[in-house]
Amino acid sequence: MPQLLKNKANFGTAPVFLTAISTILGAVMFLRFGYAVGSVGFLWTLAIIVIGHLITVPTAMAIAEIATNQKVEGGGEYFIISRSFGLNIGGAIGLALYLSQAISVAFYIIAFAEAFSPVYEFVNNEFGLSLSDKRLISIPALGILSLIMLTKGADLGVKALYLVAGILLVSLLFFFGGSTSYAQITDFDLTGTVSNPDNFFYVFAIVFPAFTGMTAGVGLSGDLKNPKRSIPLGTMSATILGMAVYVLIAYKLAATASPDDLVGDQLIMGTIAIWGPIIPIGLAAATISSALGSIMVAPRTLQAIAADGIFPTSVLNRVLAKGTIKNNEPKNATIVSLIVAFLFVSIGDVNAVAEIISMFFMVTYGAICLISFLQHFAADPSYRPTFKSKWSISLIGAVMCIYLMFKMNPAYALSSIVIMVVIYMGITKYVDNKQGMAKIFQGVIFQLSRQLQVFIQKAEKDSDNWRPSVICITRDSFKRLSAFDLMRFITFRYGFGSYLHLIDGYISTQTHKLAKEELSRLIKMADVSHSNVYVDTIISPSYTTAVAQSVQLPSVSGKDSNMMLFEYNRKEAEALKEIIENLSLVKAGEFDICILSTADKGFAYKSEIHIWITQNDFENANLMILLGYVIMGHPEWQRAQIKIFAAMPEAEMADQQERMIKLINEGRLPISANNIELITISPEVNLKEIINTKSCDADLTLIGFKTELVKQLEDHAFEGFDEMGNVLFINAHKETEIISKD
Repeated sequence: MPQLLKNKANFGTAPVFLTAISTILGAVMFLRFGYAVGSVGFLWTLAIIVIGHLITVPTAMAIAEIATNQKVEGGGEYFIISRSFGLNIGGAIGLALYLSQAISVAFYIIAFAEAFSPVYEFVNNEFGLSLSDKRLISIPALGILSLIMLTKGADLGVKALYLVAGILLVSLLFFFGGSTSYAQITDFDLTGTVSNPDNFFYVFAIVFPAFTGMTAGVGLSGDLKNPKRSIPLGTMSATILGMAVYVLIAYKLAATASPDDLVGDQLIMGTIAIWGPIIPIGLAAATISSALGSIMVAPRTLQAIAADGIFPTSVLNRVLAKGTIKNNEPKNATIVSLIVAFLFVSIGDVNAVAEIISMFFMVTYGAICLISFLQHFAADPSYRPTFKSKWSISLIGAVMCIYLMFKMNPAYALSSIVIMVVIYMGITKYVDNKQGMAKIFQGVIFQLSRQLQVFIQKAEKDSDNWRPSVICITRDSFKRLSAFDLMRFITFRYGFGSYLHLIDGYISTQTHKLAKEELSRLIKMADVSHSNVYVDTIISPSYTTAVAQSVQLPSVSGKDSNMMLFEYNRKEAEALKEIIENLSLVKAGEFDICILSTADKGFAYKSEIHIWITQNDFENANLMILLGYVIMGHPEWQRAQIKIFAAMPEAEMADQQERMIKLINEGRLPISANNIELITISPEVNLKEIINTKSCDADLTLIGFKTELVKQLEDHAFEGFDEMGNVLFINAHKETEIISKD
């Protein structure tokens, strides 16, 4: 965390617990819980409590888990999300979180003004007035709160929490100790509701902010002596106690008041309590403490976001991240947060503000639960929290957040997601730090890859459905790109490839350092070309030992490799001799062999692939045709066409033509019958001259070869094609199936 956020941490567990519990048992409990019970009945209110806690309990457990694995610095939930998902995504969610926290200040101040309803009623009756606008209370109250926070800071806010908690406790005791005539004459009804009640999910959206206070204390993370202890203990204890209290309140409300009274009187708890005025007093205390908690947390979230450089200008980041010299109080961020609060206080509608808050909190909680789930799945050895949740609990929390967002208000849900996507795109464009989801997903991808490779290894190996798994070893990675390009073409859609850059020598500090440097260059090359090739380096005293090492290793797919690609420039005869010396070694490993003879013009226009099939290519023919098809799957070859030349003695011509047409039709290969040319040959005909004539303008020519012939002719077997483009010589270990037997 940047130096800007380091301050004097002097709070213990009590502020976390008190901030959370005073927010949980706050405005919604006093003003809207009676409405919930009257609208959906006691049983469905229990369902609201349970469903709400299917989100808040997994989130609280995830926070406790993450907080015991790492030090949660300034910014609380934002810090957790940004350090797990990266600054781009963390910044987008963090800004949504900040808005929900800042808007919460307005929500609690609006609710605070509702506590003065009895005062309004008294004044109107006594003086014949018709006052009804609660903003006469809420706006001045927010002004006083602003003055307190800007002059006294968080210390006074924390001290006030103790007084508020005491008033809250007394008001609840008075409520539970009270009764009504309704309770004495009416049997308890589990399902009683008003006629024409509101939709269940609408009621849920109004009530849900009652459960969200459990993370309020997390925002004090930068001010805590021991966040790893205080955050999980304070958060979990407040969540569990809050859930228990809400169940008891729901029961008490259903047992002591009619559904019509519960919905019609938002201060029905005062009617039930032993002394009615204690409820407005408790409401005022709870809401003002919740507002205090939010106005302490929101600026710290904004300060942390600015300290990470999320905003597009350095001046704005510097101003918002700036804290007081004494204890780093986020004074500038507090001013901005109060401006946001004033804007929403002017709305004056508790229900409308509650729905907006619910959406942003849902996104935040879903992200936190998803982090916990992904960390469990990734099985990272460095993730060792002392408090452990279950991956299934975290997954339930994440899924429920997304589901309930759209059930509550699809328009608000979609709008909130669009807002965060726009914020994310802005951050990605303007912020230098491009860190994204890779930080947490690297572990997930690694674990998934590990599981898949083990699965593939255990699967049936003798499959008729062939796909290339190629190894290429070369010293010339940075001299010529033809071999790497061919690997790109083969691996783009259908195959796997391991491209190994050979460093001659023995493993030492010097060669190891060189290997790391060369690997960085290879990765950059692969990244720029958008390839699917796996690149690496190999240190070996000779080309032969490098080949011997590589053919024994599985491919990046997890299955055995089945093809070796050699490459040489026609002007370098020694390179071809080195390849020929290792053919028997590769053949012993039951590999298909490809030898790429590169020309100066490379793959040129990538418009034509020529395949030459002779009477000696019984085993090679299918592999050659399939490779042509695989290469054409790359976008750079999308306008290319394959031409097949079958050079046969006249006696075999008819059978060969029928075989080719059948093979192409049944194999569903994109080769026109018009692109098959039959050429009659005899012992007197020089086939190489014909190939040079027919394929001199081809961008890639595939020619089969037999290893027995290479033993006799050696390098002469590959000579005589100097005027052509790139030539790929192919030798199949066995006949490759084009038509699946499944």
